[in-house]
Amino acid sequence: MTVREFSEATGIGASEILKALLKGGVIANINQQIDYETAALIAADFSIETTELVPEQLAGIVDNIKDVLSAENSGDLRPRPPVVTIMGHVDHGKTKLLDSIRSARVAEGEAGGITQHIGAYQIEVSQRKITFLDTPGHEAFTAMRARGAQATDIVVLVVAADDGVMPQTLEAIAHVKAAGVPMIVAINKIDLPTANPDRIKQQLAGADVIVEDYGGNVPSVEVSARAKLNIDGLLEMILLVADLEDLKANPDTRASARSSRPSSIRAADRWRRCLFKTVRCDPKTTCLSAA
Repeated sequence: MTVREFSEATGIGASEILKALLKGGVIANINQQIDYETAALIAADFSIETTELVPEQLAGIVDNIKDVLSAENSGDLRPRPPVVTIMGHVDHGKTKLLDSIRSARVAEGEAGGITQHIGAYQIEVSQRKITFLDTPGHEAFTAMRARGAQATDIVVLVVAADDGVMPQTLEAIAHVKAAGVPMIVAINKIDLPTANPDRIKQQLAGADVIVEDYGGNVPSVEVSARAKLNIDGLLEMILLVADLEDLKANPDTRASARSSRPSSIRAADRWRRCLFKTVRCDPKTTCLSAA
């Protein structure tokens, strides 16, 4: 439903809803579509209980895209780009890191490229593509970040070298472990004089995230999003982890997708922006492909 419809249904002022969305990093207007998880979080802040009603035509939708992909004939599968989610504490440079990556390497104007309007970006590195998903930073939007982890192949956990492991860092780690996806730690802000990467690695070890330097299996890369230091090193590590995961999909099967963010062009023409892990779509469908 739209912000306006949600306001009318609950009695919550539209301005209050827009304010809550803005706190979560979502810039919206009264005609913006919001999904159930977001609406439920906002309603809960106003002590309103909600129940999700699934339309009959959506009852057959699968819960786990990975189950669909694993059922494909292995002979029909082809390598596909990894889907990467950037997670971390709100002040640790997650957005700045995405900006640094996009400013130099966004694949613009390519068929099937992910556009920045859905909080997803596709870049090209050494003639290979990587798709990045963005996630809201405010702590009230836990469910939306959890969805990001479930939709991804690899998570890059951003931790500021001058700060440390924070509550949202721990929350992101919990989402990654629950989703069972590989993690890369990006230790950001190493250009600052107060940066202490070793302290960050020690704190991560306390959260049961053991980086390779400490004898664990979690890769870590020291970067500076602001100074654009070692961004290529991070991208190369992502490709290395993707190679180890052996990510594949069938380009000739029916499209499988996960909704990235609900939106609306107009009330009579509502649609969902989706991330597709297979590439061939019905001619009437607009596809934002990750493969």
